[in-house]
Amino acid sequence: MTAPAQNKPAVLIIVENLPVPPDRRVWQECLALRDAGYKVLVVSPKMKSFVKPYEVIDGIHIYRHKIVEAKGIFGFFAEYSSALWSETILAWKAWFTHRFKVIHMCNPPDLMFVVAWPFKLLGVRVIFDVHDLWPEMFEAKFKKRNLLYWCVRAAQRLNYACADVVLATNETNRQAALQNGKKDPSKVFLVRTAPKIPEKNLPANPALKKGRAYLVGYVGVMGSADGVNLLLETASIIVHDLNRKDIQFILLGDGPEFDDLIALRDRLKLAEFVDMPGWANNDTLVPALKTIDLGVTCDVPNAYNHSCTMNKVLEYMAFAKPQVSFDLTETRASALDAGLYVPEPSPRKLAEAILATLDDPAQRETMGRRGHDRFHHELNWEKSVEQLLRAYEAALRP
Repeated sequence: MTAPAQNKPAVLIIVENLPVPPDRRVWQECLALRDAGYKVLVVSPKMKSFVKPYEVIDGIHIYRHKIVEAKGIFGFFAEYSSALWSETILAWKAWFTHRFKVIHMCNPPDLMFVVAWPFKLLGVRVIFDVHDLWPEMFEAKFKKRNLLYWCVRAAQRLNYACADVVLATNETNRQAALQNGKKDPSKVFLVRTAPKIPEKNLPANPALKKGRAYLVGYVGVMGSADGVNLLLETASIIVHDLNRKDIQFILLGDGPEFDDLIALRDRLKLAEFVDMPGWANNDTLVPALKTIDLGVTCDVPNAYNHSCTMNKVLEYMAFAKPQVSFDLTETRASALDAGLYVPEPSPRKLAEAILATLDDPAQRETMGRRGHDRFHHELNWEKSVEQLLRAYEAALRP
């Protein structure tokens, strides 16, 4: 742990869709703020194996609450209402103990203004960390614009209105803050998502290839908007239709669709060729990223996915791996010529792009090298930390 340069106030970070520390962006922000001298408190859900209601990890105070995970409109209400209630209780608990000066709201959802606004009356400053554009996410998930969609848009406006400072993960999100949120450009900071590479030297794991020539990897959430079903269909085309038995796939991650995707894999008779071990910590993730020959981003083109900077895209770049993706605005903006982009969400076209890349080792090496150089020189986390600390200074400025 780096010793704080000076004593600074306590800050409360609230995140709902992932636990801490597994939410890597939030955890990296926590550590950066801690190293800058802030006392860092976090409210996050109980998920996976992170279920202690309170603990201190690396100097970060973490308060956790139960969360309902369900599908459909009714699940939507159950999850967010229960989470808001718990976040409110834990925020006041943290307030009475630590008297924090900043609330840092991480979306989705865009409902945390409900928790934060009473604290503004006590002089607490509010930072809105835009991980995702929630209305676009809602539309991608439910496939329609109904009354609830317009309520979600109103909630986004209220979250912007509550915030003194906004953090945007990319230029698309920054423009949304300026246009939809009507924020002053001087109060919007570009804090890109970028994986911080673990310092310990974990080796590659050739056993993951199961004796095959190539390993194709996917890292990320497995939900309704992530296109993992299309990747499985792509693998079926490669293995069964095109008779390429020299390729192994590893899909790392989990989410609400995980069990359904396991069932789909088995129906497609891919269990021998596709490993899906679930959530990956660094001890699993790093060896896998070092071993894969190609990374895939299968999120389908829509307004939400066009706006997202995918962690997996940057992780492939960090480990000098070429990648194939459906053509998404922010994915292309991050990877540039480190990726090959498929213009339509077609499993057949994705299969063709994967095979074309695997069968051209010189091009793979060039793509991987360019991605690695861009990540380490232009998109690394250290540059984002500078912006994060500037944002906090602006939020706390009288």
